[in-house]
Amino acid sequence: MTPALHQKVERLLERFDGANVVVWGDVMLDEYWWGSVERISPEAPVPVVSVEKQGLKLGGAANVALNIKSLGGTARIVGVMGDDRAADGLTRLLGEHGLATDGLVPIAGRPTTVKTRIVAHHQQVVRADRETTEEIRGKHSDRVFAAYCAAMENAAGVIISDYGKGVVNGPLLAKVIDWARGHKRFVVVDPKDTHFFSYRQVTTLTPNHHEAGFVAGRRLRDNAAVRSVGFELLERLKAESLLITLGERGMALFEPPSKMTLIPTVADQVFDVTGAGDTVSATVAMCLAAGGSMLEAAYTANIAAGQVIREIGTAQTSSSAIRQAIAAIPEPVFSSS
Repeated sequence: MTPALHQKVERLLERFDGANVVVWGDVMLDEYWWGSVERISPEAPVPVVSVEKQGLKLGGAANVALNIKSLGGTARIVGVMGDDRAADGLTRLLGEHGLATDGLVPIAGRPTTVKTRIVAHHQQVVRADRETTEEIRGKHSDRVFAAYCAAMENAAGVIISDYGKGVVNGPLLAKVIDWARGHKRFVVVDPKDTHFFSYRQVTTLTPNHHEAGFVAGRRLRDNAAVRSVGFELLERLKAESLLITLGERGMALFEPPSKMTLIPTVADQVFDVTGAGDTVSATVAMCLAAGGSMLEAAYTANIAAGQVIREIGTAQTSSSAIRQAIAAIPEPVFSSS
């Protein structure tokens, strides 16, 4: 008898411990100011937030790495940072979470990406970004690639975490993918539209429906549109699979030549989708590192994403939390409509 999907996922979760994954991409620092609003400013029609507490969280590729660690794996981050105060905060926070910083290349004069979010009454009021999107070149690109090659020696694969902040560029992207394919490592891509059609022949991509619709020039309002766009992108990219996240509708997994699997959402509460894409790409990578299929990886990632969107700000889940969630739901029945 073929084991049920939940049994297969349980076995995957048991193999998460120690799985080694590299995260290459845009590392960020997320700054949060939490407070309350009791009045509107007399200077402009905007709320006045009385700040009650502040905090820092890992963002971008750093949050992907933290998701891997939370799931029981080992993550090596490869990217860049500035030589500023934010870089000090970033390295300190990475150290507190037990994440190595030797794969981060410091660049003098380049700001460390910081996103400051002001949150009041569980809602984001405004976000301020301090960053540059200038692509790294020359010696900086060479140093990042050298760090990537060193990190990949003992890794099962790589997650490309592209937020459009300059670490991922055309020539370096091609070298990163070619190295992984040549050494039989998987490549999971959390894509940005700028480079979308450069992510060719990868193991899988995990765009959300807005990103997939934008690059295809269509809105994914129904399953027919999802199906059409999904197979079009799969063919153009020559990828082994494509996983489009559909928000409250769940996910759609595309595998060649013509297989689409719709995975319904398991989330019952949505407070903040910040970082949900990081959780999806991290969970997919962990499942692949543990020897799982793309269907098993997509299903597990769908459950993991349902865990983190219940919290404000970037969040992570664990293999034990996924295991508990699986125990509370029935075996899935997938649709291919």
